[in-house]
Amino acid sequence: MTTTTSWLRRQLAGVIAVAVVVIGYFVVSLPATADAELDRMASRYAFTPMSIAMPAAATQQNIRKVNQDYEHIRAWISSVGAAVAMNDLDGDGLSNDLCLVDPRSDQIVLTPTPGARADRYAPFALDPAPLPMNDVLAPMGCVPADFNEDGRLDLLVYYWGRTSILYLAKPGATRLDASAYQPTELAPGPNSTGGRYTGPQWNTNTATVADFDGDGHQDIFIGNYFPDGPVLDDKASTGVEMNHSMSHAQNSGQKLLFRWTGTAAGAPTYQGRDDVFPEEARTGWSLASSATDLDGDLLPELYVANDFGPDRLLYNQSTPGRLQFRSTIGAHTPGVPKSKRLGNDSFKGMGVDFGDLGHNGLYDMFVSNITTSFGIQESNFHFSPTARDQAELRARLNDGEAPYTDRSGETGTAWSGWGWDVKIDDFDNSGDPVIAQATGFVKGGVNRWPQLQELATANDALLDNPLWWPKVESGDDIAGNQTLHFFVKGSDGRYTDLAPRLGLAVPVPTRGIGTGDSDGDGRLDFAVARQWEAPVFYHNESPSPGAFLGLRLTYDSPAAAGPLPATGSPVIGAEVTVTTADGRKHIGRVDGGSGHSGKRSHEVHIGLGDQASGPVQVRLQWRDRTGQARQSDLRMSPGWHSLQLGSQANER
Repeated sequence: MTTTTSWLRRQLAGVIAVAVVVIGYFVVSLPATADAELDRMASRYAFTPMSIAMPAAATQQNIRKVNQDYEHIRAWISSVGAAVAMNDLDGDGLSNDLCLVDPRSDQIVLTPTPGARADRYAPFALDPAPLPMNDVLAPMGCVPADFNEDGRLDLLVYYWGRTSILYLAKPGATRLDASAYQPTELAPGPNSTGGRYTGPQWNTNTATVADFDGDGHQDIFIGNYFPDGPVLDDKASTGVEMNHSMSHAQNSGQKLLFRWTGTAAGAPTYQGRDDVFPEEARTGWSLASSATDLDGDLLPELYVANDFGPDRLLYNQSTPGRLQFRSTIGAHTPGVPKSKRLGNDSFKGMGVDFGDLGHNGLYDMFVSNITTSFGIQESNFHFSPTARDQAELRARLNDGEAPYTDRSGETGTAWSGWGWDVKIDDFDNSGDPVIAQATGFVKGGVNRWPQLQELATANDALLDNPLWWPKVESGDDIAGNQTLHFFVKGSDGRYTDLAPRLGLAVPVPTRGIGTGDSDGDGRLDFAVARQWEAPVFYHNESPSPGAFLGLRLTYDSPAAAGPLPATGSPVIGAEVTVTTADGRKHIGRVDGGSGHSGKRSHEVHIGLGDQASGPVQVRLQWRDRTGQARQSDLRMSPGWHSLQLGSQANER
């Protein structure tokens, strides 16, 4: 007996270790969903892939020229820039226009969605002339909004290598082509030498639009990645650096907020500031952002997803003309590691979107990270609110607490791949939104995961010098075969990626997802920007969609007259709450540009489910052009509606 007891004591550590491994396996392993259930879930969806028409390009490339210090990691540096926004740019009442950034040509392309009425205009590239440019910059994304408040949609284009440009729609344009836009500097200043751009070298990877100070006018957030410098100048060999840490890097470009101050000669004017954010939030290698009102005061909070370190959820405490934000952080809870604590995480934030996944009238948020099991296994964040209602949420945010907990493990959304853009939208009008996610990094033939793993464990003191980074050049591969993900909620509340069953799992790195209803049939279509591959459009042909409510919300100020129809100025930030007969709440907003490099249309689209047949209760909340908060309670039938919002809501 003594011998047996002694043996057990000697083996106790090993027994415990084995038990921990076994228990861990069952905790983290994803339960399998029966094929019959997967078939049932997939039967609700159907998408037809369609090619997107593109204009001729003077040059074609499959990788970018970069600063000489980055030469051995050219593919890494060239891994972003594919972008897409879906909206109504020609004023025909449908979100059937795309603004694409194509890294293969570095063009900003406007093109009709394929299918019906694709011949409305020829695809074309925006022309920045007469603004100064040079050959060591590249566009990274496109954000539609009405920046000069004339009722026509303009375009904000952000770059690596220069400040952002506003392409303002001309009221006198007779057709949609390059001449229909007037390029205007977002940040005017001395930026030209002999006609060549020599101004600040922003390296911007995210931008979003919202009325941050509540004055009734739209402001612009700019999130830069690399510190200002010649990242794409292959004649330079200095002036650049990498992140100084894999988990808390702060040596990044600036975060800037441009407050709208008026218009002059038909162009908007802005005051750019970086001191409106808390000091700890002014840096971070930003890849994505979302401005969404979480607590119901019609002042949007700002989530900034940062690579190599903590994301930031900034609580909005602004007043008209005065911008102010407070950092919030998740509660320190036993069992929750620092890496998953909102505001204190150490993952690679690369995409973010908000949606009500619990039908409790509060927004959840989904954040993309790197989640490759044999490479860098972090996890996505599926943050759900722990507050009971908006009042409690407001009080806790005001105290500096971010009342959210990550549920990605229990919901089945933790792991997908090298995540990028994400969109939470209802594609079958069931009332339960899907989480669509872009994944993949660099596609090639030589596996570079081992070298990346070595880098991930390297001493932080070495990381900011590109010299110490492992070779990632043209032909190398890191997560190159990862595919689009399409997480659908099952009857047990868990999500399953149905992309393989729906023909969406194409092994090509994807970056941006733009959503909108291109033909007005109530089913959301979407376009996908793919890095160094042709973009693709997915037409929604889901066979038995439920009812939906679609709202086009614009200000009541008249649009400028002109030969082309005007959409009206979208009320970005307007909130919609729908209550169905079964008591479930559905919320949505006019989004000003959530995500990484994909932007949804300005319409609010809410799926109502299979049982909805009659009118539903709708609460609209918005700020009018004076900054006054407004509210209207309406009974509305399912389908599309257009409303003008001023002191009250009027259906057109």
